[in-house]
Amino acid sequence: ELALKSLGSEGLFLFSSLDTNNDLYLSPEEFKPIAEKLTGVAPVSEFEEEETPDASGETLSIVAKFQPLVMETMTKSKDGFLGISHVALSGLRNWTAPAAPMSTMLARQFKAFLPPKNKLDLGDPWWIIPSELNIFTGYLSNNRFYPPPPKGKEIIIHKLLSMFHPRPFVKTRFAPQGAVACIQAISTFYYTIAFRIHAEFQLNEPPDFPFWFSPGQFTGHIVLSKDASHVREFKLFVPNNRSLNVDMEWLYGASESSNMEVDIGYLPQMELESTGPSVPSVIHDENGNVIDSRDPSGEPIQFVFEEITWQREIPWEEAAQKLEVAMYPFKKVSYLPFTQAFERAKAEKKLVHSILLWGALDDHKPVSASLPVPGSGRTLRETVLESSPILALLNESFISSWSLVKELEELQTNRENEFYSKLADLHLEKYNFPVEMIICLPNGTVVHHINANYFLDITSMKPEDVESSIFSFSTNFEDPSTATYLQFLKEGLQRAKPYLQT
Repeated sequence: ELALKSLGSEGLFLFSSLDTNNDLYLSPEEFKPIAEKLTGVAPVSEFEEEETPDASGETLSIVAKFQPLVMETMTKSKDGFLGISHVALSGLRNWTAPAAPMSTMLARQFKAFLPPKNKLDLGDPWWIIPSELNIFTGYLSNNRFYPPPPKGKEIIIHKLLSMFHPRPFVKTRFAPQGAVACIQAISTFYYTIAFRIHAEFQLNEPPDFPFWFSPGQFTGHIVLSKDASHVREFKLFVPNNRSLNVDMEWLYGASESSNMEVDIGYLPQMELESTGPSVPSVIHDENGNVIDSRDPSGEPIQFVFEEITWQREIPWEEAAQKLEVAMYPFKKVSYLPFTQAFERAKAEKKLVHSILLWGALDDHKPVSASLPVPGSGRTLRETVLESSPILALLNESFISSWSLVKELEELQTNRENEFYSKLADLHLEKYNFPVEMIICLPNGTVVHHINANYFLDITSMKPEDVESSIFSFSTNFEDPSTATYLQFLKEGLQRAKPYLQT
């Protein structure tokens, strides 16, 4: 109360965003973001000082390519952003170019991507930055403006993402956090490492309220020598193959419990790519003498690099799938694209288990978890969809798929394929915000469905308090949500029997 009286609500909000341990005292470390902002000087971290290479170390040039979010793809653009203050979106609207279009980095800094000694098999994932959150730990505070100082392997990730925007958070507020990688190819001296990173950006600064910008994922690959002295190529990007790939959330008040707006949108391009292999920063002749990096005519010396012969490798798609399952155990079941799922179901004479969402199921974003409703794809994927009984039944009896509402609305209006249009129509008829779980025949007929809000409501109640007889609790499993979802799937199979037998 004294702090509120001294600072006012907005002053206390800013103070709280810096006071990371909530002790009402700002340590020098906590005050550092403000000091850097006021002085314009950012001290070199201890890690980077330790990593200063010798004169013979190689450097890698990286370019950033960025096309801003397409504002028209945001749901709230449909009513002209009615009721949303211009200030709230200022950080988003003003972000039109990368913070650093080009950067030169030390090749040895990329050693963070090297595999640990017990992860040398193709496609065997490991965590570069471990996820520290799960369904039990909850999520991190929304009331923050400045990222905590990166440590260890976080530093290179932070440095790379800072090329896009000055305030990247390498650990997201929601699970799964972190960065995961696996070996995609091996040669005598080189690895190709595939990676996936979940990170987000804070676009606003005081006195404005926080605005969180969360791309679905960053993915990419790096080809580097086994001692990290040389990087042959590097690429990192946000996938743009779906119609929506970014989650946005912004606060409307000076406290953690303040109203929050949430929206999704499409980002056409956000990528980093090396301009070529890393090259020595200093060149020596055969006698060890430093020589000029330009030839007598003034042209830069051209380096010739040996061709890499890969001894073992796996396709990119397989590596990406391994990383996805590491982030999301529920992906041990294959989730096919919408139309492909129905084709597979018809061929295998199975039912389609379909999840229809406002936001993506397999991106790190909270999928409406920040809305004042209990239903969310995030809760589903971290509980029932990961459980062994559910995974077993889905693999045995269903073809699974998840879709965005926006994608099915587009498919619904596609008159070139009436069957696909009808499939989308049957799904959208049953959809209620934010997530609908649907069981249907290969021809699209819905035999059973349940809304995530209702599902989570009844599984949070005591069995004797559930009035509906649609779902009954099984005593075989301690977790009522697993038991209830299993019952939902089994009742779908039972209802479909007459159709499947004809």
